Amino acid sequence: MLDSFKEGNRKYFKANTSHPLFEDLHKIILKYVGLDRIVEHVVQKLGHVEKVFLVGEISKGLDSKIIDLIFIGDIDKQYLLKLIEKSENMINRKIRYLIYSTKEAEAVDFSEYDPEPLLLWSIN
Repeated sequence: MLDSFKEGNRKYFKANTSHPLFEDLHKIILKYVGLDRIVEHVVQKLGHVEKVFLVGEISKGLDSKIIDLIFIGDIDKQYLLKLIEKSENMINRKIRYLIYSTKEAEAVDFSEYDPEPLLLWSIN
């Protein structure tokens, strides 16, 4: 279920996304930290959202009071701010975000993130 690697004297673990139980466990974790609520609230009425990624501490499997998200698409920023404010109150965590248009996202090397962004939602 986990892949591990060593860096110096530290051993790191990350989810094995090809494991047959990954999808089920992923959904449970999203519900536990409240991310399913964020995605549900934000994506429905936000414009043309193509993808939503999780980055930062939580994407590393660490608990954090800050949730970092990347949105790709034609996003209604005013509405996003309203939804984020409501979501923060619901889950008692702060939310930071980046918005990329489809064209801008094509120029971003997401493999430079550590770890690579975790896809939370996709239009496909």
